Amino acid sequence: MTHPSYSFPYRPARLLLAAILLATASVAGAQLLGQSKPSTAPKEDPSTLILSDTLHYDDAAKESTFTGSVVMTRGLMTMTSDVLVLREDAQGFQYGTATVNKGKRVFIRQERPENFEVLEGVGQRAEYDGKTEIFDLIGQAVVTRFICGQPFDTISGQKVRYHQKTDVYEAFAGPESTNPDGRVRSVAQPRSRTDAAVAACKELKGVPGAAGAAGAAGAAGASGAAGTAPATKSPTGKAPAPASPAGR
Repeated sequence: MTHPSYSFPYRPARLLLAAILLATASVAGAQLLGQSKPSTAPKEDPSTLILSDTLHYDDAAKESTFTGSVVMTRGLMTMTSDVLVLREDAQGFQYGTATVNKGKRVFIRQERPENFEVLEGVGQRAEYDGKTEIFDLIGQAVVTRFICGQPFDTISGQKVRYHQKTDVYEAFAGPESTNPDGRVRSVAQPRSRTDAAVAACKELKGVPGAAGAAGAAGAAGASGAAGTAPATKSPTGKAPAPASPAGR
């Protein structure tokens, strides 16, 4: 049976997967044990930190394996898994694979405090291919955008894929989707409703000048959101778990 895929510019998914792609490439290339290289990134770029119970480095294979409650952090991005394998091939391309024990999912969280946004993604496996510049969340994959703590947009399926070269993402149906009949499911709120939520959050948190913006955005949201269903939680029936190290 052939399962369909869907490809369109879903901004939250692109932002989240791109953040993980950049962090994985950074570690696999410049931070493999014993393979330090001069950094070409701007000085203001955040460093990448990986915590784990064990680390095994194979110099011949140019491969690092982090095992046990793995937590990778880069700036405001965090990824947790049980095992993270990073390697580099002879041509200098980097590859990464994050996996978890049965019954759990890799967890990714990206904070965007300037817009009161949090992007979260889960999947049974996460893979990065530096040669093709593709990042995948595989198995019960769900990406959700939260604004001021409330879920707004979600995309889910058996696999969610991001193409860095073309800035395009795809979602694939299949038997490992969390949705009925293995389908892809997407919920996207109108821009007016998103803007209204951000403005209201700014006012709630006492951001200077937010009161007037909240009123204007609220009026636009009421007009633009007419006939639109209210925001829903992720297809699993609840928002993804809070950011915490896998296995804990």
